[in-house]
Amino acid sequence: MVAVEAQEPGGPEVLRPVERPVPRPGAREVLVRVAAAGVNRPDVLQRRGAYPPPPGAPDILGLEIAGEVVAAGEGATHLVGQPVCALVEGGGYAEYCVAPAGTCLPVPPGLTLPEAAALPETLFTVWINLFERGGAAEGDWVLVHGGTSGIGTMAVALGRLFGLKVIVTCGSADKCEHAREIGAAAAINYRTSDFEVEVGRLTGGRGVAVVLDMVGGDYLPRNLRCLAEGGRHVSIAVQGGAKAELNIVEVMRRRLSLTGSTLRPRSAEFKTAVAEELRRTVWPFVDSGQLRPVMDRTFPLAEAAAAHARMEAGEHVGKIVLLPQGQSNRRGSHS
Repeated sequence: MVAVEAQEPGGPEVLRPVERPVPRPGAREVLVRVAAAGVNRPDVLQRRGAYPPPPGAPDILGLEIAGEVVAAGEGATHLVGQPVCALVEGGGYAEYCVAPAGTCLPVPPGLTLPEAAALPETLFTVWINLFERGGAAEGDWVLVHGGTSGIGTMAVALGRLFGLKVIVTCGSADKCEHAREIGAAAAINYRTSDFEVEVGRLTGGRGVAVVLDMVGGDYLPRNLRCLAEGGRHVSIAVQGGAKAELNIVEVMRRRLSLTGSTLRPRSAEFKTAVAEELRRTVWPFVDSGQLRPVMDRTFPLAEAAAAHARMEAGEHVGKIVLLPQGQSNRRGSHS
């Protein structure tokens, strides 16, 4: 099969198509003929050499896929012939990929396979962190940085379905407009406005119940000042730095909670449990067409370097997806 690998750490140009053996599924695993694979920020970090795969995971990039199950190991044969999307530990940038049966979700007739491939990584991440760890509930104001990223657009979409008032930050007026179009309660251009001031104004001075943060660094103390009493701060990435200084007395006085998580190293059992919860709580919205990912652009698998360059340039709105069969939609779609 054709796969894309990073033969050494570096820029997008290190991504090259290579020939690899087709992997074999083990017990409770399936082999998927990949029709589409999502591109995510952890893929960029892995390519740079800053995010190595967990022990036993494939060295090929790619954490989410969609396609047809063409073979299966013991305990998973009921999925053969089914169209699925799946969260995987790696291996998605290829024509075939092994996935745990427990993280496979069915693709309904109204959902395209590129759309399906754009769901698992962001859906699992937002559900775990915004709703489970962050405890976001109907009526809550929440603040999400990176409002037009895959994570940001998924947070807005789920917030709309579950009654949250989502404030996002974006780096341009155009991106703010896109965020409002897809359902954000408010969008703040962090280059022209102080998001602390704007959050205070929007919430009548009360602050937000949850901050979902992928920036870290000096955003941490600013985020804490945006929280209401008893608010929760959830860290999912540190694009702005892994260290910050905060006033512990303020955390104590206002009863704030700081938490966070990483998804990729978690066990297959944990991810299976999350998938089962998503099947019950979120997948009915996918089946009905009420939940769709915001799609940016698709690229042929062989042009993975161009897809990474677009992500790193920060021009995208929503998800970037690779197509192993070579077709692409250069125009993209923000819907």
